[in-house]
Amino acid sequence: MTLSAFLSEHLRDGVILATITRAAGSTPREAGAAMAVSATGAAGTIGGGQLEFHSIDTAREMLASGERERRLDIPLGPQMGQCCGGRVEVSLWRATSADLAMQVARERAEAEARPAVLVFGAGHTGRALVQALALLPFQLTLIDDRDGVMDGLPAAVTCIRMADPVAAVATAPTGAAHVVLTHSHALDYRLAEAALQRGDASYVGMIGSATKRARFEAGFLRTGGRREALSRLTCPIGGSDVDDKRPEVIAALTAAELVRSLLRKQQASRGAGAEERAGHDATA
Repeated sequence: MTLSAFLSEHLRDGVILATITRAAGSTPREAGAAMAVSATGAAGTIGGGQLEFHSIDTAREMLASGERERRLDIPLGPQMGQCCGGRVEVSLWRATSADLAMQVARERAEAEARPAVLVFGAGHTGRALVQALALLPFQLTLIDDRDGVMDGLPAAVTCIRMADPVAAVATAPTGAAHVVLTHSHALDYRLAEAALQRGDASYVGMIGSATKRARFEAGFLRTGGRREALSRLTCPIGGSDVDDKRPEVIAALTAAELVRSLLRKQQASRGAGAEERAGHDATA
């Protein structure tokens, strides 16, 4: 359950928001991590372990006593016995309708900022992959040219049937990831070629082997593709160090590959933005 949904459900009876406002050293979560606590339940996490248990107990003490606000300054090793050993400051306060509105807006903004992942092909591996990715912070779309192959998937997956899935490459958001694993080698080649030729994809991956990659590269170059573009192709997806072709294993390896590729780039972009803002503030 999202924090906004939990707040909406429990606001009338009372709910405490617990947010890490400062994190120093090795800590289980970063500043900004939050959870909501009611008398009988909780949603979100500030890192688990004794820190979270203590924060939940504190929040319920506040609900029982009517206390509106409290701040905890916790050295994790000495006070909580947690081996990470950093220090966190946790702010707790009784949530209001304004907090609910802010959380709804925050979740909407976070959803819009999620990297887009287009998965082409709803076969065994494609379905396993989107089910693995549905739990992760991506905007997830599954595209296939067949009827009846995209039923029963998580609500987080947008399913699109297209007579020619290559058309979806042209309309994909800038910086999207394209994961190609259709029922047709010829279609795989067309999709991978279109994604590479865009030049702005964060990730272009195609299921296959070293032989399939070699055949694709030869055809790509023969039809005018640029050799430097091929350095952006990941094939086989998921790496070659684990020799297990079960769909769920390929899906797990590819999901990890996408997390490393897309979220690392997103974090680097945020870091660059923070440095730019800091530099502007210093010269303002």
